[in-house]
Amino acid sequence: MIRSKTFQRKKIMVMFLVIFFILMFLIGRLVYLMVFCSEYYGKKADDLHERERDIKAARGRILDVNGTVLATNKSVCTISVIHNQIEEPEAVIQMLVKELELSEETVRKRVEKVSSIERIKTNVDKEIGDRVRAYGLAGVKVDEDYKRYYPYETLASKVLGFTGSDNQGILGLEVKYDKYLQGTNGKILTLTDARGVEIENAGESRMEPINGNDLVISLDYNIQMYCEQAAKKAYLKKEAESVSVIVMNPQNGELMAMVNYPEFNLNDPFTLNYELTQEVSAEEHQNLLNQMWRNQCISDTYEPGSTFKTITAAAALEEKVVRLEDNFFCPGYKIVEDRRIRCARTNGHGAETFVTGIMNSCNPVFMEVGERLGRENFYKYFRQFGLLSKTNIDLPGEAATIMHKEENIGPVELATISFGQSFQITPIQLVTTVSSLINGGKRVTPHFGVRVQSEEGETVHTFAYETYEGICSAETSETMRFLLEKVVSEGGGKNAKIEGVEIGGKTATSQTLPRSDHKYISSFLGFAPASDPKVLVLVIIRDPEGIYYGGTIAAPVAKEIFENILPYLDK
Repeated sequence: MIRSKTFQRKKIMVMFLVIFFILMFLIGRLVYLMVFCSEYYGKKADDLHERERDIKAARGRILDVNGTVLATNKSVCTISVIHNQIEEPEAVIQMLVKELELSEETVRKRVEKVSSIERIKTNVDKEIGDRVRAYGLAGVKVDEDYKRYYPYETLASKVLGFTGSDNQGILGLEVKYDKYLQGTNGKILTLTDARGVEIENAGESRMEPINGNDLVISLDYNIQMYCEQAAKKAYLKKEAESVSVIVMNPQNGELMAMVNYPEFNLNDPFTLNYELTQEVSAEEHQNLLNQMWRNQCISDTYEPGSTFKTITAAAALEEKVVRLEDNFFCPGYKIVEDRRIRCARTNGHGAETFVTGIMNSCNPVFMEVGERLGRENFYKYFRQFGLLSKTNIDLPGEAATIMHKEENIGPVELATISFGQSFQITPIQLVTTVSSLINGGKRVTPHFGVRVQSEEGETVHTFAYETYEGICSAETSETMRFLLEKVVSEGGGKNAKIEGVEIGGKTATSQTLPRSDHKYISSFLGFAPASDPKVLVLVIIRDPEGIYYGGTIAAPVAKEIFENILPYLDK
């Protein structure tokens, strides 16, 4: 009995100690939270009664090389409602239907939705936003916002690109340089009570936005305009599928112009630049938009045709398998294995030297040159000249060269490659590769980005691009300039000739696949001055009606461009 009472006393004592320590722990925890964590939990409590709204930062502008504004911002508004603050729901609904031109069903659904804040419409013109604000209806919020605006609408549309509703880049330079152009949004913090109603006289706290930086690019508004006008004229005259133009400085890779006509309206990028003749599904419509936005200069590959003879000639000269005075004979065709591959001049050019062979753009001459080079050497120069790698232009969506595997190149493939058929490259790849063959042997990186600067014009970042020396020898480069000047002054490129100006160049006429469609691509690649190239121009006319020879229809377009831009560049 005595032992039982002693045991019970001990048991009570243990329970008391346990309860004591639990109470001490709880008191200690309470003191810790109230004293040492008061600031943290006070802030958490405040957060429960703060409503946050963004203040949009202005996106940086895009400026051409002379400071002309190509992309800027337009003030717009975002209209929202706060359900718990609305006092006259019917008045709010009717006002929003009237001012925003939305259906009553849409507005009512959003106004009556129980949420902390409900967005009714974005990108509202500032005048309309001011009218909505003037009603003074409780629960309706009008916040200043920015919408991307392109002063010249269609100018360089597939180069500049555009932004989405969140002001982030979607296409072109807008997406490539998005991290520089984007700013940092600010915040508006409003105090509310437990019901979510704003507390009177509590005021708002603001964190101001930081605007984005400006991007300066090498594109020249005036040169782009000259090129777009020339492209439009050729497009309409030849009823072509499209016309592309690239203007680049072959010495450093700076792109002065890039045209893909027809362009589209950057201020209305989701509307097709032509009328549909029948209804299409949403998926088909999106595919048509993707096609309209496509930059053919960098994303489309094609058989370059005779402009590629420039590359074949440079490889042969570099490998020393041909000399300028070498003699050839063109009967109008060449038999390769079981194939009879013809020349553009079906009755033949007769006896020729290598110089007259390139002036005449003679296929049999170049097939023989390709044979002298051989598969291994030809492939070696594909790599050396950079044809098997992308150019790394500062635009998204660049396509790669489509070339035979080396082991699959037989005599027929070797013959057709030598005059620019049976493989495909992009226009920007052709321009970049030829630049290295006429500038002394330096492969440059084609680019638009020059520098990033603040709103005040102070340089924040200057872009640098890779260059690769030793693509070809200085001697080969000098010879190529001599040969290509002969093509324009005396050969097939004479329609690009300008009195008193040294121009080098090469014409091309290639056929698209399938051959049975009888569709052609006419092109001309030229540079000036021929002895010391400062500007290179490529003109591509796709599927022209009627006469389709590059020397007849593309060379005159390049001539017109040179006539406009050479005096301008020499200003």
